[in-house]
Amino acid sequence: MHVLVIGGGISGLSAAHHLLVNGARVTLLEATDRLGGKLRTGSIAGTVAVDLGAESLLARRPEAVELARAVGLGEQLRPPTVAGGAIWTRGAVRPMPKGHVMGVPGDPAALDGVLSPEGLARVADDDRLPRTEIGEDVAVGEYVAQRLGREVVDRLVEPLLGGVYAGDAYRISMRAAVPHLYEAARSERSLLAGVRAVQQRAAATPAPPGPVFLGIEGGIGRLPGAVADACAAKGADIRLRTPVLELVRPAQGPRWAAVTEQEVIHADAVVLAAPAPGLLAAHAPSAAAALDRVEYASMALVTLAFRRSDAEGLPAGSGFLVPPVDGRAIKAATFSGTKWDWVAAQDPSLYVLRTSLGRIGESRVLERDDADLVELSLRDLRAATGLDARPVDSVVTRWHRGLPQYPVGHLERVAGIQEAVAAVPGLAVAGAVYEGVGIPACVAGGRRAADRVLTTTPSPRAGEDDE
Repeated sequence: MHVLVIGGGISGLSAAHHLLVNGARVTLLEATDRLGGKLRTGSIAGTVAVDLGAESLLARRPEAVELARAVGLGEQLRPPTVAGGAIWTRGAVRPMPKGHVMGVPGDPAALDGVLSPEGLARVADDDRLPRTEIGEDVAVGEYVAQRLGREVVDRLVEPLLGGVYAGDAYRISMRAAVPHLYEAARSERSLLAGVRAVQQRAAATPAPPGPVFLGIEGGIGRLPGAVADACAAKGADIRLRTPVLELVRPAQGPRWAAVTEQEVIHADAVVLAAPAPGLLAAHAPSAAAALDRVEYASMALVTLAFRRSDAEGLPAGSGFLVPPVDGRAIKAATFSGTKWDWVAAQDPSLYVLRTSLGRIGESRVLERDDADLVELSLRDLRAATGLDARPVDSVVTRWHRGLPQYPVGHLERVAGIQEAVAAVPGLAVAGAVYEGVGIPACVAGGRRAADRVLTTTPSPRAGEDDE
């Protein structure tokens, strides 16, 4: 079987690798001049390799770790050297409260200092309020605010969800983004009781040993290149700068044909691992229409290198989140030089950190030039930590339409897309829009798409030429 994979992000690369391992022949087409999608490495100050996109993966889900090991990066997997984040709110960088589920506490006392006295008193009302019926889905922020008050949403839930989706907690689906909290809210009378039930179940089923998160020495952005090399070694034909203009199913001959600027490429099956509703329109119009309605958030990462002596006063820990309600430009800061030993080891005289800016509906901030984004970051870092030094170098990376949004009803929309695509023989879809924005979810989605075309595509007809 010859399978065409459209899209060279980690979802498409994962699909290609899985197809090759299972005996298929693969052609992978990527429209841009690089593979990896939102996974990307670069350098700062001429000597230090850094991630310019995602910097870690959830190790408690096995798919991404398995893929990294399968392509020879197992020995380079590294846990963070520090644990425990913080939140910059109410005028100070404070330790992230313990015992919460995506910012929702089991014990209100843990929020002392993060919330005002009035906010803490409002949380206590939860045990006295009547049950809130949530139906088939509800926005995380809407439900939590009803139960615990807006302060919990604005100062805890919003920055935590924003770190994942760059989204709006008052629109993000609880069923899609925090499913265990959704199930607890359906079964318990109060939200605090629901969080405690989630925590009790977690305690009764201990997590596997090992770190929660892992990085890769040299950067998570090395993973796409390693997967591509492994695919090429198995015979994959990988082509960059090759956008697909049209996807057709001729009445006679090969089952699929991808029209590019250079040629027409034929294949028995297609994995569409790019958000390209136009390529679906002729084959699954309802899926194309639904995919076209997905919103995306844009964001920027500002990576800064300081002299280490200038950064000695930074708070301990891996960095901090910033609630939007506080009106700051940055939404988070990561102390890469503390969090990752491999970053610090490359040049001990330098200290690297990065900030992120931009949320859904804030595209205007990304229209500012690089120098402005650096100055916004320095201003907020100075206010939060007292860091009052100029960086020796800076790198600004923009991710336009970087993160798909998961609003209320997202799971139903995805189910409809998948159902419509499943009715088309030899076609599957994969990507962050479908089953999660994290790296393990994207790897898993690529595998599932590969399995679908492997198991549902009829065998090539004898004598059929697919070249």
